[in-house]
Amino acid sequence: MSGRKETVLDLAKFVDKGVQVKLTGGRQVTGTLKGYDQLLNLVLDEAVEFLRDPDDPLKTTDQTRNLGLIVCRGTAVMLVSPTDGTDEIANPFIQPDGA
Repeated sequence: MSGRKETVLDLAKFVDKGVQVKLTGGRQVTGTLKGYDQLLNLVLDEAVEFLRDPDDPLKTTDQTRNLGLIVCRGTAVMLVSPTDGTDEIANPFIQPDGA
């Protein structure tokens, strides 16, 4: 085994494409992936943060905040997913009332 660290993710296919990043602490950011390193530090351009609901910090609202060019520290990154080709669906595990 070489002494070089390799990430489990192959982020090269997402460079210059839109990604959604979830960070520890509940923050959620979308933007264009411009670069990354082996520690999963991410550089996002045209980044937009989805603000959280003040009553329920686990939920995001439709309110956004433009951040521009940012660096997401790799230790804070929990999830990276492409924004293209993803659709939100209804939760199939929620029981209807009265069931």
